[in-house]
Amino acid sequence: MTSTFAFATGLVASVLVIWLLGRYAAFRAQRPEDYAESGPSFDIRNRLNGDMVCEGVIYGPTGRVSSRFFADMTVTWTGNVGVMKEKFQYDSGAIQDREWRLTVANDGSIQAAAPDVIGVGAGRESGPTVLLNYRIKLPESSGGHVLDTTDWMYVTPNGSIINRSQFRKFGIKVAELVATLRAKEAA
Repeated sequence: MTSTFAFATGLVASVLVIWLLGRYAAFRAQRPEDYAESGPSFDIRNRLNGDMVCEGVIYGPTGRVSSRFFADMTVTWTGNVGVMKEKFQYDSGAIQDREWRLTVANDGSIQAAAPDVIGVGAGRESGPTVLLNYRIKLPESSGGHVLDTTDWMYVTPNGSIINRSQFRKFGIKVAELVATLRAKEAA
């Protein structure tokens, strides 16, 4: 009985340590205030504006690349409301269109909606970063799963944007996306 108790205690302690590290020392532990004073303002209305290109990869749950993509994007703003139209081309030959509606409040908070987003995503600009959290429903061809998404964008000194997103189901990371975004003229 003692060895079973010791094993169970060790197992619970290990799971707790892994959870604590994931919650407070990993990707999802970042907070907008961590970046508030670390560089020029992102200002999504200026950085995501006009014709843009996006290139990236999607990693599966084992960390291997599961897909590569390219996207043409057009972003237009009327005041604090923006429309971002994306046309993705995947290495499989699949094409995907998405249209985001973005609303930026004067305090830097952001609301984001798209047809495959459940409800409304919420986020914030802070220093040279933007954070968005939302739930996305994958196409039926990809299983139709609903995933919790943490999406960070970081502006680089030359104005390009690095996008890193993690997708989770039941709290377990099932995919990650890393991409660059930049004005089409600079591509």
